[in-house]
Amino acid sequence: MAHTYSGINRIPDGHASGKLTEGCLVLEGGAFRGLYTQGFLDAMMCNDINLSCVIGVSAGALSGLNYVSGQIGRSARINLSYRHDSRYVGVRALIHSHSFLDVGFLTEDRGILEPVDMERFERPEQRFIAVATNCLTGKPACFEKGRCGDYLMDGVRASATMPYISPMVSIHGTPYLDGGCACAIPYRWALKQGFRKIIVIRTRDPLFRKKESRLSPARRIYRHYPALAEKLVRSDHRYNKQCDEVEFLHRSGRLLRLAPSRPVTVGRVEPDLEKLGRLYWLGYNDCIARLDAIRQYLSQP
Repeated sequence: MAHTYSGINRIPDGHASGKLTEGCLVLEGGAFRGLYTQGFLDAMMCNDINLSCVIGVSAGALSGLNYVSGQIGRSARINLSYRHDSRYVGVRALIHSHSFLDVGFLTEDRGILEPVDMERFERPEQRFIAVATNCLTGKPACFEKGRCGDYLMDGVRASATMPYISPMVSIHGTPYLDGGCACAIPYRWALKQGFRKIIVIRTRDPLFRKKESRLSPARRIYRHYPALAEKLVRSDHRYNKQCDEVEFLHRSGRLLRLAPSRPVTVGRVEPDLEKLGRLYWLGYNDCIARLDAIRQYLSQP
């Protein structure tokens, strides 16, 4: 298997403009299914659509970080170049971060292709929020740029961990895990903040729902964190309810839901780079196909 995507040189690059449009971008997670989001966001940046606020969960937080830093193609180039680098996914990641997948590899400057443009990212005009799960309470925790001191990147890493296979991230002595444990699609945060324009980018097609099962190892594995365990036991049911509500709000015009135009078969830790590359371009081309609808939605009073 090749260790770099064959179409890596076709991925667009450059920087997004500094122009911002009022609104909130809500990004679902999904581990390597986040390549869809990365393609969609690259097309948005290439077409000068830069929303003033971004909130993301898990892979959505990582993709959103690059959107706010304005680095077109960075997320995809890193994922499609380093998916089989064991510092990122594998033995060396396990040694460095005690996790099979080291999300810090994407947020820290370790001599990888492109470090995060922190000067651009830290501009106060554009908000960025990463959602993690407080393991003691089982509730979502929002880490917002400029409001959580030096702990934002810790919040991003916590948001992008995976339950059962990743260690908790301790922030101020409190353990955190994947934001998807408590809230997979944080559109309600955007509603409560009073945003009139909300765009939700899914990583599953609109009809996808999870099979709900009561069989879960959560209560055994996280027996010392009962609130977290209960959230995990009910996570599939809660996710499906969120999907239903997003569809209702989309149909009623309260938000704009954008999702893959066909079912996504990529796994959470998908090893096939060509498959991941095709998912990136599905996101990119889906955005191009919806540009008029996006602009019309954002321009409405």
